[in-house]
Amino acid sequence: MDPTIITVLTILSATVLALIFEAVRIDVVALVCMLALGWTGVLTPQETLSGFSSNAVIAMIAVMILGQGIAQTGIMDRFSRAVLKKVGTKKSSVIGVMSLSVGVLSGFIQNIGAAALFLPGILNISRREKIPASGLIMPIGFAAIVGGTLSMVGSGPLILINDLLRGADLAPYGLFSVTPVGILLLLSGIGFFFLFGKYVLPHSESPGASVSEQEKLIDALHLPHHICHYVIPPDSALAGKTTEQSGVWGQFNLNILGITQGREAEYAPWREATFEAGQEMALLGNEENVKQFASAYSLIHQEQAYRFSSLNDPARAGFAEVIIPTRSEMIGQTIRQFSLRKRYAVEPVMMFSKGEEIRGDFSDHPILSGDTMIVYGLWENISDLKTNSDFVVATPFTVEKKQTPSKSWVAALCFLCAIGLAMTGAPISLAFFTGAIAMVLTRALTIQEAYQAIEWKVVFLLAGLIPLGVAMQKTGTATFLAEKVMSLVQGGHPALILLAVAILSTLFSLFMSNVGAIVVLAPLVMSMAHIGGLDPRPLALMAAVCAANSFILPTHQVNAFLMSSGGYRNADYFRAGGGMTILFLVIVVPVFYFLYL
Repeated sequence: MDPTIITVLTILSATVLALIFEAVRIDVVALVCMLALGWTGVLTPQETLSGFSSNAVIAMIAVMILGQGIAQTGIMDRFSRAVLKKVGTKKSSVIGVMSLSVGVLSGFIQNIGAAALFLPGILNISRREKIPASGLIMPIGFAAIVGGTLSMVGSGPLILINDLLRGADLAPYGLFSVTPVGILLLLSGIGFFFLFGKYVLPHSESPGASVSEQEKLIDALHLPHHICHYVIPPDSALAGKTTEQSGVWGQFNLNILGITQGREAEYAPWREATFEAGQEMALLGNEENVKQFASAYSLIHQEQAYRFSSLNDPARAGFAEVIIPTRSEMIGQTIRQFSLRKRYAVEPVMMFSKGEEIRGDFSDHPILSGDTMIVYGLWENISDLKTNSDFVVATPFTVEKKQTPSKSWVAALCFLCAIGLAMTGAPISLAFFTGAIAMVLTRALTIQEAYQAIEWKVVFLLAGLIPLGVAMQKTGTATFLAEKVMSLVQGGHPALILLAVAILSTLFSLFMSNVGAIVVLAPLVMSMAHIGGLDPRPLALMAAVCAANSFILPTHQVNAFLMSSGGYRNADYFRAGGGMTILFLVIVVPVFYFLYL
């Protein structure tokens, strides 16, 4: 055997083992692999560093920036809320519509970003409707993974494969070349959970399921967390009364989180706010108390109230512990005197003073140093408390950045233009990087935000592993390995070679990153194609598609991200992912045989 091939096989084996066992970070492994190829003389210095100038790396950076621009301007967030509003709370409908939505989005942004976008909404439905999150999250995650096969920018392997094809003097694929198989995979995956979800998904929360800070606060203090929506009819006795006159705090032990004023919503209305016929209101409290209040004033129940949808969204509103420090202006005053609701639009729900727990109407209780209030409101309003020296907010939260509608349209236009350029035949890397820079120039995204959007770990992983593929082709290592594999299927039907490639890609992606898997496999399968007398392009593309067939273990980045939220164990992935893996292979091999080969 040629000594150069032995050197490459040694570096390849060490790299694969390091990626599998993750003794060090995978990007560090990739960089060490790159340097090893250079210092052993396998590659020239230019070839060693060629990954940093590859189209795949530029395309990946561009997709990250575009995805950040779309997410930050609120387009995807509003889309997810609109989907949730239409879906309702039926489990099968939630799984079906949300899976389809996240799958389609994953075709154009990073699939982990699409999964992260929908996760808060899924957890919110789970908590509100008492549906185990473990029965909702896994199908959404699997849809995000297979959705990455809808376009050539939906996943790292598909972005990278075009670069590897160019390196082998083969024509790259267009943006939507992979869409037919991607559509079949996404629809089949959704159908799989419709038919077999009740058999393969966990039926209850696993002991390891994560508990949010809000859930901890609600459980510890026995806080009410049901928000009910009502409309004040013209004949209601509530019309014309003020908040204080209604007895909502003292008599019914409820909290009014918001009322409508025309087309606007007023949060935490102060005590002198007057109710009017036709107003909508959001009530927080014990369900029995809510029913008594509604009955006393002949209120009309509403299932959903669009103007108050943000109050039900954990990403936009919730409970917060607010401590009164010794320097606070509020000391010695009451909530009434300080006008807490009027100033900050947050609703005080309960209070701790001198170790005593106070609920109901404590508007006239004098505030002392060290007192703690539990308030409910929008995070953006609670953040005003946090920045004021009169309060210490002990509950961690994040505030979504507000964006103007014009910025949203600009970001969407830049994104669509990038896709349009790619569809005209322009290189994907050039088209998408042009869209990314257009976002910066139009100020939909600052250059600093663009830099922050880049996951440099992924960039260096790609740049470090690309030279390995170059080395395998240059030294003949890929041909050597292909001959060994082909000896097992030589003379068989072409479909058998396709199946062998699909299984190899699936196995590699289970135990190493899908990007690393395709870098190793692409030269191998192209050599297998040449030996078998087949077109190497479809085999390389199929290997990139099958790099997404990673469901049996939580090794894919999306599965790893969602594992703790769903409280899953490895056995849960093996049970549900086993069927998905077989279904994936059953679809991909015939489709590539009849449509691509």
